[in-house]
Amino acid sequence: MQRERVVANGFRIESSGAANLPSHRGTLLVLITLVLLACGSLPTVGWAQGTAAQYEWVQRARSELGGKVLNQRPRLHWIDPQDRWLWFREQTSLESHRFLLVDTQEGSRRPAFDHRKLAEQLSQRAGTTLDADALPLDGMRFADDVSTLSFSFAGQRYQLDLASDTLRTATEAAAALDGARDGLPAMRRLKRVRGGGPETNITFVNQRDEPVTLKWLDAQGDLRTYGTLQPGRRRSQHTFANHVWVIVDQDAQPLAAVQAVDTPGLFFITEQVPPPLPLERAADSRPRRPGRHGDTSPDGRYRIRIDDGKVVLESTGKPQPNDPFDPDSRHVLQPEPGEGTFDGRVFWSPDSRYCVLLRTERVEPRQVTIVESAPEDRLQPRVHQFSYAKPGDALDHPRPYLCDAEAKTLRAVDDALFDNPFALKGFNWKQDSSAFRFVYNARGHQRLAVIEVDPATCGARVLVENTSDTFVDYAGKQFLHYLDDRDQLIWMSERDGWNHLYLIDQQTGRTIRQLTKGPWVVRDVERVDAQRREMWIVAGGYYPDQDPYQKHLLRVSLDDAAITPLTDGDGNHQWEQSPTQKFLITRFSRVDLPPVTQLRDMRSGRLICQLTAADWTPLLEKGWQPPQRFVAKGRDGQTDIHGIIIRPRGFQAGKTYPVLEGIYAGPHSAFVPKSFGLHRGLADLADLGFIVVKIDGMGTSHRSKAFHDVCWRNLADSGFPDRIAWMRRAAEQIPEMDLGRVGIWGGSAGGQSALGALLNHGDFYHAAVADCGCHDNRMDKIWWNELWMGWPVGPHYAQQSNVTRAHRLEGALMLTVGELDRNVDPASTMQVVDALIKADKDFDLVVFPGGGHGVGESEYGRRRRADFFVRHLWNREPRSP
Repeated sequence: MQRERVVANGFRIESSGAANLPSHRGTLLVLITLVLLACGSLPTVGWAQGTAAQYEWVQRARSELGGKVLNQRPRLHWIDPQDRWLWFREQTSLESHRFLLVDTQEGSRRPAFDHRKLAEQLSQRAGTTLDADALPLDGMRFADDVSTLSFSFAGQRYQLDLASDTLRTATEAAAALDGARDGLPAMRRLKRVRGGGPETNITFVNQRDEPVTLKWLDAQGDLRTYGTLQPGRRRSQHTFANHVWVIVDQDAQPLAAVQAVDTPGLFFITEQVPPPLPLERAADSRPRRPGRHGDTSPDGRYRIRIDDGKVVLESTGKPQPNDPFDPDSRHVLQPEPGEGTFDGRVFWSPDSRYCVLLRTERVEPRQVTIVESAPEDRLQPRVHQFSYAKPGDALDHPRPYLCDAEAKTLRAVDDALFDNPFALKGFNWKQDSSAFRFVYNARGHQRLAVIEVDPATCGARVLVENTSDTFVDYAGKQFLHYLDDRDQLIWMSERDGWNHLYLIDQQTGRTIRQLTKGPWVVRDVERVDAQRREMWIVAGGYYPDQDPYQKHLLRVSLDDAAITPLTDGDGNHQWEQSPTQKFLITRFSRVDLPPVTQLRDMRSGRLICQLTAADWTPLLEKGWQPPQRFVAKGRDGQTDIHGIIIRPRGFQAGKTYPVLEGIYAGPHSAFVPKSFGLHRGLADLADLGFIVVKIDGMGTSHRSKAFHDVCWRNLADSGFPDRIAWMRRAAEQIPEMDLGRVGIWGGSAGGQSALGALLNHGDFYHAAVADCGCHDNRMDKIWWNELWMGWPVGPHYAQQSNVTRAHRLEGALMLTVGELDRNVDPASTMQVVDALIKADKDFDLVVFPGGGHGVGESEYGRRRRADFFVRHLWNREPRSP
């Protein structure tokens, strides 16, 4: 078989026969290099790659390039309780900035104060000259009505009147307030401990005839308003232990001060001035939620204990009127004959009559043994063992039992509908205690169902389910939310070929309406508002003219499935809500677009104003180039495959570069970066003289069900037909990509794929580095592999194993593994080593004593990987001049 090899830039040779034997190839390379030297055609030293200078650059690149993007993520500060105002610091250069005030009502932004005038005033006080474009202000706090600004400068606290531009020290500004405080001497003693203690809350109860205002004493000694409390109302205020709160009347006169303690408390605001300390502790401040886990019933009457494997129902000594339970009695409940033990999990009904227990038939778990060859604390090796289930292993079998506390009975629930569980989870009672529900994940992951059980009969039925001839992605595409007030639930499913949400009738199990629909996917559900009958979801592919992996936020009506997009920028979105949830702060970016920060209306998504757009000019001036987004058709000639291309620093058009692919094809997600960043994990290798690519082929997630299904019982595919087609198309447009020198690297599932590239596509890939690979799916963790490869374990497991295919190795290979990897059994790599030795194949192996999963990304591992690719794809010694 003929294989094209590049031995120096611009020169190609044809080799045959032992192309997979590095020693033969090395001899040939030496001969050809001598010929080139004789002809004077070898590239100049200036074109050398993998040089010492390039390695040195990679070492300092993060520090030199970091912080070179202006306004990449501005920190926003909300001012008043109604979210009318916010402020932030906007960079105007790497050395200068200005402070901006945003009026959310008008949708405007303006300078927060007169920077020039304030610079002059502070310069006079400090006896130096300050730059108005670089004022060093700390601890800035605006009054709620933005009439004043307080801040720290040079160890002094100041207050600026924004209407008159009057600047005073905090001591001068606080004189009037100090006079008012004379009526409350205790306030002078209250100073918050900086940082505070644990989270807690204070419930303020206003028993006065007039409103009061709550103010928080911040670390700088300023009082910040947190709203008004009307007469007769109460308010639970989140705070931290040691924080101080001040109550003032309508004339802004302080009435009381209270300091939070580390437990929730009550504070009554009366007509009399109360003492500021201590807080009255709230009785039973955290009531038990009906139906929660726990051994005691919600009403406190009953307790379940597991005593020597037996279920014991007893009274807590708190009988209710007409309670049939003898408070002095203790009942040992005899379950129906069966295997297993009760594990102590108890799920009570809200009315405290019933509870569900789980009786589990246990199996002896598989034990994996690893050896720590060089412990830090002793000479001799140490042996470690841990439980680790692998595909095909027997699993614990849980079965639900129903306890009737009034009848003092314990009955098994008929499990005909859920007789082969991988897991039973999400036990939950209806609010009226008429039924309990749980999620059944069947072994093999082809059925995911919500099971409902009637406690009166112990009969079970299916409320809703997802089934598939391939797999149901319970790990990444599962959502369930009960709407018991309407006897409905929200369910996630790929039943129409795309991941969407459905409103289901709990009584009949029928679909009331499909809430989302179309050739796009629901990535996540942010929250459900049952009162407003709407939910906020994260969507991918909603805008057909954008990258389908970019995330957007949508609001969806439960009543008519109307969708209100809350974001629309062409980029991958992040967001956060204002404190009152009136507004949405969105940031969107792409690998080739620095972040844009916007203020939007939380209900309509209307753009109120653009707060700022990041400026990457200083980064570009350092010679940095953004990754290039690239789209090409996949194996079917129809489906778009998305990826990025990263060129090396100092890239020269017309020159050719080896291509390196960083691969992770795990079906649980997609892995090509979508947001702006330096992406040094990829760029470090690029800057040593490679064009680096990252691609999401078929078989990965976040596209259609058909796109995802390619991975089923087919992990060895790893999307390679799409990746190879993508690179060939890219090379047509970017001739600098030399597909005669292609390398690939990856870790974990990516390590499995990286080695698979040489075993299954050795005519395209020429060198690979595989770290901690799960090279045989029978050797790896059970949940991940059975989800994609199926159950029972069939011959396809062995057929796709890198161990059974090791004899097919072509090209240069380096394996790395940590001997203490608890994620992927390190024996998986060693079994590949054994097979390669038996097949008489050359390869490099680096074992990290004491190393865990992903140790190939350690400093030493990254350096060895870089050296490997420089040697095998540039045919030169790394770090030479």
